[in-house]
Amino acid sequence: MSWASRGLICRLRLFSISDGLTTTPNWRFFSAQPLRVDELQENSSSSSRVIEAKSRVMTPNSKRPGAIAVKCGMTALWDKWGARLPITILHMDDNIVSQVKTPEIEGISALQIGCGHKKEKHLTKPEVGHFRAQGVPMKRKLREFPVTEDALLPVGTHIGVRHFVPGQFVDVTGITRGKGFQGGMKRWGFKGMPASHGASLSHRSIGSTGQRDAPGKVFKGKKMPGRMGGKQRTVKNIWVYKIDPARNLMWVKGQVPGATGNFVFIKDSVFRKPDISTLPFPTYFAPEDEDLSELEPLIADLGDTDPFMAAD
Repeated sequence: MSWASRGLICRLRLFSISDGLTTTPNWRFFSAQPLRVDELQENSSSSSRVIEAKSRVMTPNSKRPGAIAVKCGMTALWDKWGARLPITILHMDDNIVSQVKTPEIEGISALQIGCGHKKEKHLTKPEVGHFRAQGVPMKRKLREFPVTEDALLPVGTHIGVRHFVPGQFVDVTGITRGKGFQGGMKRWGFKGMPASHGASLSHRSIGSTGQRDAPGKVFKGKKMPGRMGGKQRTVKNIWVYKIDPARNLMWVKGQVPGATGNFVFIKDSVFRKPDISTLPFPTYFAPEDEDLSELEPLIADLGDTDPFMAAD
């Protein structure tokens, strides 16, 4: 089939040249017929849209971009009712929009977010060229978030911690801690072999993995010893307890995948969707005369009813 496909491609190229069509190899238009030069010019002129950094009205179908944060560690807090909350602290280190992808050019609506700072000598030449072409500072971590067209933001827009609201639920994605090669008991929670009655050097063994008769093999996907951790995982429906705009810190309830110092990716929860009337859309735009040093932390509303005194 390889020679047949090559011959078909050569015939299409000859047909396009003889018919006076453009021979550019970078067609990004999803069409069965190649576009003529005048059609390409019309598409290029229509793709030069102007994206403004202003607040808009969020609809139920709108999808906001996410953000990148650094996991600072875990602690415990007590709320105003005396309940103990396991807390993970996340630091959103200078998130900005480093690239905008539109349906006219790339075929999708997405925003590339950059986080942190990195020296030019520590980046590859393609990475340096990408940042220079977009006109943004060198970033340490990049992540692309699909959004709806009404949530597009211009390059260079800052996304702070007030992009999220205390009390809402978010989904956090990260790389779990790598634990190396582990046995079946630690990796899968197996019971293990007997600890006495003749068991010798097989106390933590997983036991038989196959069968004697047909098919006489080990099926794929069998839980066995192997490398544990170091995989991308998403923890859903994490509650945002508090945010600190002055330091770009966020307190969330519960655990977050990854070790201290790792990057995690935060976005609005898919299952427990927040109230669209409380979210800044497409992001929070700070006033020009705002002083960050005078801003107080924002804590989620815990209500006026003591949960310990409420009747069952």
